[in-house]
Amino acid sequence: SRFETCWPALMKDSHGVIIIFNPDLPSHLKELEMWYSCFVQQQPLLDSQCLLVAHHKPGSAGDTENLSLAYPLNKLKLIHSNLEEDPEDVRMEFIKYFRSIITILNESREREEMSIIS
Repeated sequence: SRFETCWPALMKDSHGVIIIFNPDLPSHLKELEMWYSCFVQQQPLLDSQCLLVAHHKPGSAGDTENLSLAYPLNKLKLIHSNLEEDPEDVRMEFIKYFRSIITILNESREREEMSIIS
C-alpha cells in the first residue's frame, strides 16, 4: 500500500487488469477483494476485463480444485499457473484474455464512431 499514490497513474486509460496472487497465502486471498475493488470496480472496468491468476510456486502442493473465491471474485475468469507443469496452458489463456480485451476495445470504438456519425 506504500505505492497507493501511484495507483491513479497506473489505472489511467487501462483496458484490463491481471491480478496474480499466491493462493497458498491467506493474506493474498484477503487482499484480492481490495485490488478488485480499486482497480476494476472503481474505474469502472467490466469483469471480463479482469483476469485472476492463482500462481503456484514450484514444489507447492497447489490445490487447484478447491480454491473457491467468494462473490464478487467468483464471477471473474480464474486460471491456475504452475510454470513447472504446464506453461503452454497459461500462455494460451493469456492469449485468449488479450484477444477478449481487443474485442471489447474494438466494439467500444465502433460504438463511439457510430455515435459521432448519428
